[in-house]
Amino acid sequence: MKKDQSPSLQGALARRTFMKAAAGFAGTTLFGGVTFKAFAQMSSLAPADHCFVFAYFNGGWDVLLSLDPRDPAVFTPERISETRILPGYSLLSNDASFPTNVVRPQGSNIDFGPAIGRMANHFDQMAIVRGVNMNTVAHEVGFRYFLTGKEPNGSAARASSTATEIVGQLKPSVPVPNVAYNIETYNDRYPGYANALRVSSSNDLLLTLAPSPTALDSEIERELVDMHGRRISCEADLYDSRGLVKQYRESQAQMQTVLSAQLDRYFRFEDNTADTAAMRAEKAALRTLYGLRPEGGNDPRTSAAARAALVATALKRGVSQCVSMNITGGLDTHFGTQLTHAQNQRTGWNALADLVTDLKASPHPSGGTFMEHTTILIFSEFSRTPLINASGGRDHHITNSCMLLGKGIKHNTVFGKSGDVGLSAGVIDHRTGAPSATGEQILPDHVIATVMKAANIDYSITRVEPLAGLLA
Repeated sequence: MKKDQSPSLQGALARRTFMKAAAGFAGTTLFGGVTFKAFAQMSSLAPADHCFVFAYFNGGWDVLLSLDPRDPAVFTPERISETRILPGYSLLSNDASFPTNVVRPQGSNIDFGPAIGRMANHFDQMAIVRGVNMNTVAHEVGFRYFLTGKEPNGSAARASSTATEIVGQLKPSVPVPNVAYNIETYNDRYPGYANALRVSSSNDLLLTLAPSPTALDSEIERELVDMHGRRISCEADLYDSRGLVKQYRESQAQMQTVLSAQLDRYFRFEDNTADTAAMRAEKAALRTLYGLRPEGGNDPRTSAAARAALVATALKRGVSQCVSMNITGGLDTHFGTQLTHAQNQRTGWNALADLVTDLKASPHPSGGTFMEHTTILIFSEFSRTPLINASGGRDHHITNSCMLLGKGIKHNTVFGKSGDVGLSAGVIDHRTGAPSATGEQILPDHVIATVMKAANIDYSITRVEPLAGLLA
């Protein structure tokens, strides 16, 4: 690039833009394998044919409250010495909005705990996996195990995130195929196109996708941008045996192409007079669906509902194929906080319920609805003890559950079982999901292999077979 072009570059490459280009956007092709020219010529963004959502409940959830309930009339305080399980649903009575028993909607084959909220209404899209053996009760280990499908080495992840594995193999033709929203992400074997765009908030995503301001913050930044406009020296070209200088040059064009698409406007959920009338109406409908409002608990930028709306927008607008997110937290509750834990879980479940409602109601360009083109995995790092401790809370427990929804997954079904004594991890026939003396335990590896099989990609890296009885 000639030096006399650098003044115009200075207007476009402000500090954060320079950092964007330097922090993961480098590559010879646009994120999903689309060339710069091809992306620039796109008149509109096309959604991926198969989308993926990975939703994380931070802190270790109490599955008795949601995915693996027990009837409090059967598992009574008087039988604790026999069952080693206490549902504790009566401890939620201070909030009249919680049921005091197991929830089973009409037509459902699945029982839910009282914190499941509106998510129970989508039983027709889901499978619950119970009795998952986490082999750990350490937060980082369990989280990274479920995130990658590989048991960590100590606490260190030793495989790519499942979303990265999917993008790495499929190379989707969307501008930002892999987004990690306030969640860790790993890439151990793919080029940069598979890397997740990491954001810690909606504001981060807006800053990343928005065109940059014209002013530069300092003389140092102007020098850096001016350096972008200079020709690479002969010596640098000689040393560039691996094509790094070429990649760095092209990353500038890549970043400018992404910015010129003004993708940020789709994610500004507040009313914006600069939007077209159609977009204002669409955003108003979205705010109504997700209950977004500036005041209260559903802020349009930071709430769990806003995160779910961001996911739906990224998929439906053809911006991303895989979105991983930390949907809710506050679950590491060891002390007298059954009600708080239940409320925090329900916040996450209700946000995800609205996401599924949205995807069910949105037609996909390839036919059917977006829900028919989307696979969702919802998980936490482990469960909570089936007995309440001396402080009125629950501690870490090794037996877990998870939820799968959408494309490639058998619906309205429960797969696996935890024990009715101490909520132990069961031995399961992986073809049927029923307990079997000749079966195997279910591990996170099996769940991730199942997701990868549903995506029709190579799952051999997991070194296990998918749960055959879960596949549609």
